[in-house]
Amino acid sequence: KTETRTKKIVRDVTFTMADLKNLFLITKHPTTTQILITSLFFISLFLLSSSPLPDFSHSLIVSSFTSRLLTAANFFSSSSASDSNTLYSVSPSSIRVNNESKKMDKELTSCDIFDGAWVSDDSDPVYLPGYCPYVEDKFNCFKNGRPDSGFLRHRWQPHGCSVPRFDGEKMLEILRGKRLVFVGDSLNRNMWESLVCSLRSTLEDKNRVSRVFVKQSNLHNEGFYGFRFKDFECSIDFIKSPFLVQESEVLDAYGKRKETLRLDVIQESITKIYRNADIVVFNTGHWWTHQKTNEGKDYFQEGDRVYEKLEVKEAYTKALRTWADWVDSSINSTRTRVFFVGYSSSHFRKGAWNAGGQCDGETRPIENETYTGGYPWMMKVVESVISDMKTPVFYMNITKMTWYRTDGHPSVYRQPVDARGSSPASGMFQDCSHWCLPGVPDSWNQLLYATLLVSSGSLPYRSLGTLL
Repeated sequence: KTETRTKKIVRDVTFTMADLKNLFLITKHPTTTQILITSLFFISLFLLSSSPLPDFSHSLIVSSFTSRLLTAANFFSSSSASDSNTLYSVSPSSIRVNNESKKMDKELTSCDIFDGAWVSDDSDPVYLPGYCPYVEDKFNCFKNGRPDSGFLRHRWQPHGCSVPRFDGEKMLEILRGKRLVFVGDSLNRNMWESLVCSLRSTLEDKNRVSRVFVKQSNLHNEGFYGFRFKDFECSIDFIKSPFLVQESEVLDAYGKRKETLRLDVIQESITKIYRNADIVVFNTGHWWTHQKTNEGKDYFQEGDRVYEKLEVKEAYTKALRTWADWVDSSINSTRTRVFFVGYSSSHFRKGAWNAGGQCDGETRPIENETYTGGYPWMMKVVESVISDMKTPVFYMNITKMTWYRTDGHPSVYRQPVDARGSSPASGMFQDCSHWCLPGVPDSWNQLLYATLLVSSGSLPYRSLGTLL
């Protein structure tokens, strides 16, 4: 009987060998700590095979042992590096990020949660359509009369692992006493509103969340918006900064003011918020595709020089390096965690956004997993810049997961019925860049939640591969 029990355990262990492999991947070279932990692992297996145990799944027991050993290994590894708050990048290109203390490169050994597919899910969204007063009208497809709801019946499933469902109560506990700030363009605003609504939905007393008003400055005029969750003493804020660098003006030869973009100066409003932020989520992308920016004529500025012509890719790289240098010199990574959200895919057909581009009538995601919307050149720049930073930056590569979601945009439902007229698909701009709320950005926040669970120690690193 004991022999049979041992065989079952060994069989179940084969499904957790990847976890054991992770013990050796935590550092580049085996250490005394790793050897000790691995020895304890096999001693645990021996005790399991020779002792009477309750009728639990052997794989569950072994997984539990391995999970705790991995947690300990991560603890010892991070303690030795004095870098326990470090978050590492996860992306198809496996960005490598410098260890701040030892200047060593490490890679996150758990699965890539941004590589996966959308699967059908009949569960209700985290917050019901029409029930969150903080969704802007332009994202409120339900209020604007969208008749189908199938786009809400999909969840993101990474390949090879699962992520926990969003739990607003646990997320609020993680954020207790903290300040989370989204900084970027309207896609980050999309994500910010999604998170505020997701957290609000868990509160019994919805009046315990309130808007933040800043009296001591003119931040409201600079695009500052915030909400405070009173019972948790935390705030979720948004700073509008579509380029992350400073928009400016110069006088031309005729004394007329001309708009420019200072590629060498971080946006001023960003510098006002970082000192008391615990988590900052940056993004920039879509405004770099607009006509004036994309053409790059007499617009980009460094110092007193306004470039007569500068390619947008070079300008974007300069701006991102200005942002990276500011983060490295200004943000204390032992206190503040930094995220960067990648490019969110647009789905205009038959033209650009201002030239008759459309996406109405789409009700299901693209199901062909081999489809690629074309990896944006901007994300290659982001990956290169982040890899050279000394500050740990967690890169949320949402590009692939948004390739497939042609069905999730407001399209004609960016406006209410009375503003669209009887023939909504003609004679109006469609929104095929932003997302309906509830909708796709809720999944971005689910991945943010899972990442914060791991980094806060609420889950061991390998647990992203086992939770439902």
